[in-house]
Amino acid sequence: MTSLEAVSTYLPPTVPVTDLRESLGLSDQQVRRFTRLYGLNGICQAPGESETDLLLAAAGKLAILAGQEHRVRYLIRAKGLRTTAPYPVSPLLQVREKLGLRHAQPLAVADHGCATGLLAIDVAGTLLAADGDPEALALVVAGDKTFTRFSQWVEDVSIMGEGVVAVLVGSGARDRVLGYEALIIGREDGVIDLDADGAREAKRIYQDAIAEVIAKALDAAGTTVDGLRLVLPHNVNRVSWTVAAKNLGIPRERVFLDNIERTGHCFCADPFINYRSACDLGLLKPGDRYLMTSAGLGQSFAAMVLEH
Repeated sequence: MTSLEAVSTYLPPTVPVTDLRESLGLSDQQVRRFTRLYGLNGICQAPGESETDLLLAAAGKLAILAGQEHRVRYLIRAKGLRTTAPYPVSPLLQVREKLGLRHAQPLAVADHGCATGLLAIDVAGTLLAADGDPEALALVVAGDKTFTRFSQWVEDVSIMGEGVVAVLVGSGARDRVLGYEALIIGREDGVIDLDADGAREAKRIYQDAIAEVIAKALDAAGTTVDGLRLVLPHNVNRVSWTVAAKNLGIPRERVFLDNIERTGHCFCADPFINYRSACDLGLLKPGDRYLMTSAGLGQSFAAMVLEH
């Protein structure tokens, strides 16, 4: 069974949203909306660090990896953005070399937007199951560098942070995946950018779609909303999850939103950033079931139920 053997994060320093007013071209009204309504008071940014630097900083905190590099069969890059570095730079290959993962096959998964992190865990579990070696591991690295203005924010929805994670995936008993579901409601032309029509459609379907994919993941795991100790969502904004919790019948206090005000929306790394924080705070006990969930541009949705 797919399991999360270890999760580490790297969160760069937080920059107040008010300091981003000029670079993002935000109006006073937009600043107020992001801070007072959405709860996005600060965004973690690392202007002096490359994507490779960020990913290595997260992976370097995986103490369990030291001396076990030979067991890592796959190095998987979960990309919230299709392009994360200028050609011909490959942060993934640089990470592989720096970590000494000579036995690891590098690959990337994308096109699920900010739901790609959960997809990468499922891909890792599928590859490890087919590999047949119970000692084999996969290392998933997630989170993106906002190196273009396009990648720095989603207009009137969220502001993107540069927090990253490293997740060591195995087939043991730690944080076992009980159910995973993905849902894509794409356009026929394949466009994922939020133009005016796309934004209206995304807003119209969002709550129903996130509820649908969560219900399917719960069903696959053989549990219900009442069986969840905690929900670890993507940090898009406070309002969307306040509404979703009410629609799903989940008590507000079970949805972990503490990081929104200090990280911003860190692409597909968010659920794992929230996992690390929840564990550090002692919010998950052995046997607790919890839900990770995300949504991405292109109307992609994902949910994963795990047991701590």
